[in-house]
Order: sequence, then C-alpha cells, then structure tokens
Amino acid sequence: MYNLFDISTFVEAASSYAENIDFLVLLVAVLVGLPFLLAEGLLFGFVLKSWKAKKDGAKAEYIDGTKHEHKKWVEWPHYLVLAFDVVIIYFAVQVWVDVKQDLPPLPENSGDEYVIEINARQWMWNFTHAGPDKKLGTADDIRTTNTLHVEKDKVYHFKLTSEDVLHDFSVPVFRLKQDVVPGREITGWFKATKAGVHDIQCAEMCGIGHGLMGAKIIIESTEAYASWQAKRVSGELPINQ
Repeated sequence: MYNLFDISTFVEAASSYAENIDFLVLLVAVLVGLPFLLAEGLLFGFVLKSWKAKKDGAKAEYIDGTKHEHKKWVEWPHYLVLAFDVVIIYFAVQVWVDVKQDLPPLPENSGDEYVIEINARQWMWNFTHAGPDKKLGTADDIRTTNTLHVEKDKVYHFKLTSEDVLHDFSVPVFRLKQDVVPGREITGWFKATKAGVHDIQCAEMCGIGHGLMGAKIIIESTEAYASWQAKRVSGELPINQ
C-alpha cells in the first residue's frame, strides 16, 4: 500500500540527507496544500450561498472592504501565511546549510581518494577518480563516461564543471540537484547509504541531445569498489564501466 506521506515509497532514498529534503518537501506541501483546500472550500461555499440567496430574491450588497468583519477574511489568512513562511524558512535554512554549505570532512590521510571530478558536456558525463596514489591530476587517474562508481557509507566531495553550456547534475535517489555552470567549479558532497544502481540525469535543457544525457551511479561495498578499481587500473574494463 502506498504511503502518500513517504516520498521514498515512490522514489527510493539512498543518501544521508535524502530524508531531510523529503521532510522539507512534505512540510511545504502540507503548509501550502491545506490552506489551499480550505480557501477553495470557502470560495465554493460562498458561491453556493450567493447563488441560493439570489434564488430567494436577495439583492447584491455593495462592500467597500473597510469594515473589519469583511477585512478579516483577508487579514487572518495573511497572518497565517506569514507564520507558515517563518516555519518553512526555518527548516529550509537548516537543510540548505547542511547540504549546500557545510562539506563534511573526508577521512584523514585519504588524499583525493573520495574526491570526484564531474565534467558535463553535450551530451555525456565524464567522471575522474584518483588512482592508487590517491591524488587527482596524475597519470593513474581513473576516468569513466556515463558510469560513476562509489562506495556505500562513504562521504564524497565532488567538483562540477561544464565544457560548453549550462547542465544540471541530478541524482534523484540522493535528492541531489545542482546546476553546472560553464566557467565555474562548483563543489558539493554526498554519502550514499544503499547499495544499488541508480540514475543520473541532466535536469537542465542543454540542447537537442538533452533527453539522452543519462548516466548511472553504482553504489557498492568496499570490496566490490576495490575490485572495480583494480580492474580499471589494469585495463580489464572499458571507460564506460
């Protein structure tokens, strides 16, 4: 049975901050949706009341909106909306700081082992991992196209760049969505919490091949990741695996 108040019922949650973002989305939906339904109910209620009064022969009344008994239908909802805004902003700022501003530290002596360079171009994703020397920008770097391998329960920092136009790095199961702006390097982080294979999307219209700009993220155990890395270094696997 579907739980309408659990987004992971429809889109799996596989990152450490996915639940926080789901909570924020549901909070906004409730604080906006309930007043909307109430307002629509009142609107149709007044329409039916006026329609009935007209059938009974009542004449229309001119209302200038200066009396409190009339203004309260605007003033009270206005105060309620302001209160809801404060609640939404409070939780939104917390999530924003956690996801967008505070990059959690990487393990000591890890070097660039958990740093990924992500380059977008029309119409593919290129990923660069540090090789066995744990340094990016060296001869043993591991490069893949449209396939990103990461370890489960490890914090990763990523560096986003674009070679041509505006793209958007989107991983729905992470609740991660970040524009990739030409001429800028944008940093971010994630921690995958469930093993599996999931979609990476470009969520920004980037040209005629936009709809084909899909990739996969493969979340695996430490042992499986080490095996993949060894095979890539030895040349056993092609660049798209």
